[in-house]
Amino acid sequence: MTIAYVWRGHFDNAAINALHAEGFGHAPMEDDLWAQVNRHSLGWVCAKENDELVGFVNVAWDGSVHAFVLDTMVAERFRRRGVGSELVAVAVGQARAAGCEWLHVDFDDDLKDFYFGSCGFRPTHAGLIAL
Repeated sequence: MTIAYVWRGHFDNAAINALHAEGFGHAPMEDDLWAQVNRHSLGWVCAKENDELVGFVNVAWDGSVHAFVLDTMVAERFRRRGVGSELVAVAVGQARAAGCEWLHVDFDDDLKDFYFGSCGFRPTHAGLIAL
Protein backbone atom coordinates (compact mmCIF):
# COMPACT_ATOMS: atom_id res chain seq x y z
CA MET A 1 0.00 0.00 0.00
CA THR A 2 1.55 3.28 -1.14
CA ILE A 3 -0.40 6.31 -0.02
CA ALA A 4 0.48 9.86 -1.12
CA TYR A 5 -0.49 12.68 1.25
CA VAL A 6 -1.05 15.94 -0.61
CA TRP A 7 -1.59 19.32 1.05
CA ARG A 8 -4.30 21.21 -0.81
CA GLY A 9 -4.51 18.30 -3.24
CA HIS A 10 -7.12 18.14 -5.94
CA PHE A 11 -10.24 16.03 -5.46
CA ASP A 12 -13.51 15.78 -7.29
CA ASN A 13 -16.81 16.32 -5.55
CA ALA A 14 -18.20 12.88 -6.35
CA ALA A 15 -15.21 11.20 -4.68
CA ILE A 16 -15.24 13.40 -1.56
CA ASN A 17 -19.01 13.15 -1.17
CA ALA A 18 -18.83 9.34 -1.39
CA LEU A 19 -15.98 9.25 1.16
CA HIS A 20 -17.92 11.59 3.47
CA ALA A 21 -21.02 9.38 3.23
CA GLU A 22 -18.96 6.28 4.05
CA GLY A 23 -17.10 8.00 6.88
CA PHE A 24 -20.11 9.55 8.55
CA GLY A 25 -22.78 6.96 7.70
CA HIS A 26 -25.23 8.91 5.61
CA ALA A 27 -26.50 8.93 2.05
CA PRO A 28 -24.15 10.53 -0.50
CA MET A 29 -24.60 14.27 -0.86
CA GLU A 30 -24.04 16.43 -3.90
CA ASP A 31 -22.22 19.25 -2.13
CA ASP A 32 -19.58 21.35 -3.84
CA LEU A 33 -16.91 20.65 -1.24
CA TRP A 34 -14.15 21.73 -3.64
CA ALA A 35 -15.54 25.27 -3.71
CA GLN A 36 -16.21 25.22 0.03
CA VAL A 37 -12.66 24.34 1.10
CA ASN A 38 -11.17 26.77 -1.40
CA ARG A 39 -13.33 29.56 0.05
CA HIS A 40 -13.02 28.84 3.77
CA SER A 41 -10.05 26.64 4.62
CA LEU A 42 -6.41 27.13 5.38
CA GLY A 43 -5.98 23.87 3.52
CA TRP A 44 -6.78 20.20 3.46
CA VAL A 45 -4.95 16.94 3.09
CA CYS A 46 -5.87 14.30 0.55
CA ALA A 47 -4.67 10.73 0.96
CA LYS A 48 -4.55 8.96 -2.38
CA GLU A 49 -3.63 5.49 -3.49
CA ASN A 50 -2.83 5.96 -7.16
CA ASP A 51 -5.56 8.42 -8.16
CA GLU A 52 -8.18 7.14 -5.71
CA LEU A 53 -9.13 9.39 -2.80
CA VAL A 54 -8.87 7.17 0.30
CA GLY A 55 -8.63 9.79 3.04
CA PHE A 56 -9.18 13.47 3.73
CA VAL A 57 -8.99 16.08 6.47
CA ASN A 58 -10.03 19.72 6.27
CA VAL A 59 -8.19 22.48 8.15
CA ALA A 60 -10.42 25.51 8.66
CA TRP A 61 -9.05 28.59 10.35
CA ASP A 62 -9.78 32.04 11.68
CA GLY A 63 -7.28 33.73 9.35
CA SER A 64 -4.83 34.21 12.20
CA VAL A 65 -3.51 31.79 14.84
CA HIS A 66 -6.31 29.24 15.31
CA ALA A 67 -6.91 26.31 12.96
CA PHE A 68 -9.52 23.60 13.27
CA VAL A 69 -9.45 19.95 12.16
CA LEU A 70 -12.73 19.03 10.47
CA ASP A 71 -14.06 15.99 8.65
CA THR A 72 -11.21 13.55 9.16
CA MET A 73 -12.23 10.54 7.07
CA VAL A 74 -10.61 7.38 5.77
CA ALA A 75 -12.12 4.79 3.44
CA GLU A 76 -13.09 1.75 5.48
CA ARG A 77 -10.71 -0.64 3.76
CA PHE A 78 -7.76 1.66 4.66
CA ARG A 79 -8.62 2.19 8.32
CA ARG A 80 -6.36 1.05 11.16
CA ARG A 81 -3.28 1.39 8.94
CA GLY A 82 -2.13 4.83 10.09
CA VAL A 83 -3.77 6.76 7.26
CA GLY A 84 -5.87 8.94 9.57
CA SER A 85 -2.99 9.78 11.90
CA GLU A 86 -0.78 10.67 8.93
CA LEU A 87 -3.51 12.92 7.51
CA VAL A 88 -3.60 14.76 10.84
CA ALA A 89 0.21 14.87 11.09
CA VAL A 90 0.41 16.60 7.69
CA ALA A 91 -2.35 19.00 8.78
CA VAL A 92 -0.43 19.80 11.99
CA GLY A 93 2.76 20.51 10.06
CA GLN A 94 1.05 22.72 7.51
CA ALA A 95 -0.91 24.67 10.13
CA ARG A 96 2.35 25.26 12.03
CA ALA A 97 4.11 26.35 8.81
CA ALA A 98 1.27 28.84 8.16
CA GLY A 99 1.95 30.48 11.53
CA CYS A 100 -0.96 29.01 13.44
CA GLU A 101 -0.37 28.69 17.17
CA TRP A 102 -3.28 26.38 17.99
CA LEU A 103 -4.94 23.46 16.24
CA HIS A 104 -8.35 22.56 17.65
CA VAL A 105 -10.42 19.42 17.18
CA ASP A 106 -13.68 18.17 18.58
CA PHE A 107 -14.91 14.63 18.24
CA ASP A 108 -17.24 11.96 19.56
CA ASP A 109 -16.11 9.86 22.53
CA ASP A 110 -15.32 6.84 20.38
CA LEU A 111 -12.50 8.82 18.70
CA LYS A 112 -10.78 9.87 21.93
CA ASP A 113 -8.00 7.25 21.62
CA PHE A 114 -7.34 8.28 18.02
CA TYR A 115 -7.01 12.02 18.65
CA PHE A 116 -5.34 11.83 22.08
CA GLY A 117 -3.30 8.67 21.56
CA SER A 118 -2.42 8.59 17.87
CA CYS A 119 -2.45 12.28 16.95
CA GLY A 120 -1.04 14.00 20.04
CA PHE A 121 -3.95 16.25 20.97
CA ARG A 122 -4.48 16.91 24.66
CA PRO A 123 -7.74 17.40 26.53
CA THR A 124 -8.91 20.96 27.15
CA HIS A 125 -11.98 22.65 28.50
CA ALA A 126 -14.29 23.63 25.69
CA GLY A 127 -17.90 24.55 25.21
CA LEU A 128 -20.51 23.72 22.64
CA ILE A 129 -23.99 24.96 21.83
CA ALA A 130 -26.13 22.82 19.52
CA LEU A 131 -27.85 25.15 17.06
